[in-house]
Amino acid sequence: MKPVEAGDKRSVFGKLLLEHRRAVGWTQERLAEASGLSVRALRELEHGRARAAQQRSAEVLADALGLTGGDREFFLTVAKQGRRRNPALADQAAATCALPAPLSDLCGRESELAQLSAKVAEGGGVVAIVGQAGVGKTALAVTAADRMRGDFPDGRFAVNLRGMDEEPLSARAALDRLLRALDVAPGQVPASEGERSALLRRLLEGRKVLLLLDNAADEAQVRPLLVTGPDSLTLITCRRTLAGLEGARWLGLEPLSDGGATGLLGMIVGADRVRAEPAAARELVELCGYLPLAVRIAGNRLATRPQWTLAQLADRLRDEGTRLRALAAGDLQLRSAFDLSYRAVSAGARLLFRRLATVPGADFGLELAGVVSRAAAADVRDQLDELVDASLLQTTAVPERHQFHDLIRLFAEERFEAEEDPAERDTVLAHLLGKATEVARLFYPGAPESGRFGTRDEAGPWLDVEGENWVAAQRVAARRGWHQEVSDLAVALHWYSDGRSGQRPWWEIFSLGADAARALGNAADEAKLLNFVGWACNVCLDDHDGAVAAHRRALEIATRIGDRVEQAWAAIYLGQALRYAGEPAEAFDFAKRGYESAGELPFWNGQSSARNVYGQALLAAGRHSEALAVHQAVLDDAERLAADTYPGLHRMLKALTLRAIGDVRGDLAEWREAAGCYRTGRWLSWEGGFGSMEAICALREGRAWREAGAVEEARECLTLAVELSPEPGFRARREQALAELALLPPQAS
Repeated sequence: MKPVEAGDKRSVFGKLLLEHRRAVGWTQERLAEASGLSVRALRELEHGRARAAQQRSAEVLADALGLTGGDREFFLTVAKQGRRRNPALADQAAATCALPAPLSDLCGRESELAQLSAKVAEGGGVVAIVGQAGVGKTALAVTAADRMRGDFPDGRFAVNLRGMDEEPLSARAALDRLLRALDVAPGQVPASEGERSALLRRLLEGRKVLLLLDNAADEAQVRPLLVTGPDSLTLITCRRTLAGLEGARWLGLEPLSDGGATGLLGMIVGADRVRAEPAAARELVELCGYLPLAVRIAGNRLATRPQWTLAQLADRLRDEGTRLRALAAGDLQLRSAFDLSYRAVSAGARLLFRRLATVPGADFGLELAGVVSRAAAADVRDQLDELVDASLLQTTAVPERHQFHDLIRLFAEERFEAEEDPAERDTVLAHLLGKATEVARLFYPGAPESGRFGTRDEAGPWLDVEGENWVAAQRVAARRGWHQEVSDLAVALHWYSDGRSGQRPWWEIFSLGADAARALGNAADEAKLLNFVGWACNVCLDDHDGAVAAHRRALEIATRIGDRVEQAWAAIYLGQALRYAGEPAEAFDFAKRGYESAGELPFWNGQSSARNVYGQALLAAGRHSEALAVHQAVLDDAERLAADTYPGLHRMLKALTLRAIGDVRGDLAEWREAAGCYRTGRWLSWEGGFGSMEAICALREGRAWREAGAVEEARECLTLAVELSPEPGFRARREQALAELALLPPQAS
C-alpha cells in the first residue's frame, strides 16, 4: 500500500477513500468503472478538493470497495461528517488573523514605507516599528503589508497583542489564533506555549509569509511568535523599543511633518476646505500634535459637520476646557480629542461607550453591548455604528464584533468613573459568569439537552466565542471577592473542559475556583476543584508531581468531611498521576481503590473512567485477561448506555477504551487486533477534535502494523503521528514515531 505523504493536504474522507482503494490494489480507473463515478470525481475526493462524497456516491463507493459491517458504517459516517463541515467556521478562524484593510488616506509616510521596503529587501526577518501612542504605527504596518503582498504569496496574518490591556494577549493565546488560522483543528492545537510555537514554525517552514504582531507588550510576549525564516517577515508594532529582541531591526516612527499632517486633514475633510483656511489648518494640526490619530479624530468631526469652519474647531481646541491639554502628558495626550468625539455622539451612544469599558475581555459583540446598555438590539446596533463612525470604536475582522483602541479604552474608563454608578461594573460580570456557568452545566453527562440559553449545540459555541471575556470576568471577580460565582463557574466547567485541554487556562480557572471555595469554607467544592486542578496539571501542563500533590490534598479534605465521591475521584486520578510520576506500586493501589469505589460516582461515565484506570493498572502488572475483561465491559456499557449522554462525551469514552484494549492486545502480541482497536480510536478522536488522543492512537497503530508486517499501513500511521506531535512538548512521542519509521524498510522509488 502506497503511503500518504507527510505533507499531504487531503481531507479526512479523501484519505480514507485512498486507503481503501489501495488496500484492494485498484487504480482510480478501476474504481471508477466499478462504482460508476468518474475518474475526475474520484481524483477530486482523494485530493481533498471535495471534502466528502454525497450520500449516494458514498454508498456506491462502499459497495464497489466491498465494505461491510463496521468498515462500511465508518466509511459512510466520515462521508456524512465531511458534508457537514461548515466552511464559515474555517473562514471565521482565518478571519481572526486577517490583515486589516489598509487606510485609503494614509498620508505623509512615503519615506517610512521606503525604509521598510529597504529593510525587507535585506532579507526578511524581524522589523519592529516603534513610536508613541497615536503616531500611526499600525496604519503604516498594514499599508506596508498590503504593498508587499506579492512578496509573500503563502499568507499574510495579523494578531493584535493588546499590549496596553491589563491582561495583554498571551503568546499562548496568540499562537492558538495563528494555528487555527492555518487550519489546525481546535483539538489538535497543543497545550503548552512551547509546543504551539514549535508547531507554528514547522507549519511555516520554507514558506513566504508575512506576520504582523500589532500592539506588542514586551519581548517575552513576542519571542514565541516570531517567523524568522529568510523568506518571511515579522512586522511588530510597539510603544517600547524591544531592545532585548535578538536579530530585530527597528524603524522609529515620529509624528507627521506639518505638510503630512495638513495633507491628511485635507484627505479627510476635503482639500478645498484646507485651501480656504490654510492658517487655521496649520494651527489645528499643531494642536493635534501632528499625531495621525488626533488629526483623524478632529478631521472626522469636521467631515461630519460641513457647516463648521476649521477656525471654529481650532477655537474650540484653544479653550482650556476642550483643548488637547494633555498633548505632552504621555499616553493620555489625546484625552481632549477623544472627549470632543465623545461629546459629538448621541446620548445613547455615549452611555454605551462608557459602559463598554466594563467588558473585561479584548472585544465584544452585540450581546454584551446590549447587556451593558440595556437598550433594544436595533438601538444598540445603531449606536455601535455611530461609535465606529466617530472613531471611538473599531470593528474587528470577525463580523459583528468590536473593540476599543488602547487609548480610547482608557478614555472610556475615565468617562465611566466620572459619569456612572460604580455598581454598573457588576452588570456584565454577573452576566458573563452566570451564563458561562449555566451553559457549561449542559456538558455534564446527565444534563438535559437544553437550558435557558438554548440547546447544547446552540449555546455551547458561546463558551468558545466569549471565552476571553468569561475567563477575564472570573479573574476580575476573584480579585473583587465574588467567591461563590468564581467557585460555581469553575465547578460547572469540569466536563466542558474534557477534550479542550489546550483551549483555556484550565489550571488558573480551577485554581481560582479552589481558592474561592476555600474562602467560602466550602470544603466539598474545594476538594472537587483540587481534583480538577490536578487534572489540569497532569493533562495540560505535564506537571505530574503537581498533579499528585493536588489530588492528595483533595483526598485529605474529602476524607476529613466524609465526601465519598471526591475520595473516589482522587483515587482514580492518583491511579493515573502516580503511574506517570514513576510510582507504579502506589498507582496500582489507588487505581484498585478507585475501581472498588466507582459505585460512589453518580455518572456511569465517571464509573467507566475508574474501570479504565484500573484496567491500565492491571496491564502494567501483567494481568492481561483481567485487564481485557475490565475494558471490554466498559466498551459494552458504552454501547448499551450511549443514550444516557451526549455524542461528544460518548465518542471520547469509546476512543479511550478502545485505545486501552489495543494496549492489552499489543502486549499479548495480537498485533492486527491491536491495530484495529487503535484505528477505530484514532478516527473517533479525529471526529471529536481530540488531537492528542489521535496522535497517540496513530503512533500505537503504526507500531502494531509494523509488528504485524504491514509496512505501508505502519508508515502511513507513523507519519501521521509525527505530523500531530510537534516539538518540543511532544518530543518524546515524535521521537518514538520517528524511531518506529526508521525500523521500516525504505520506500520503493
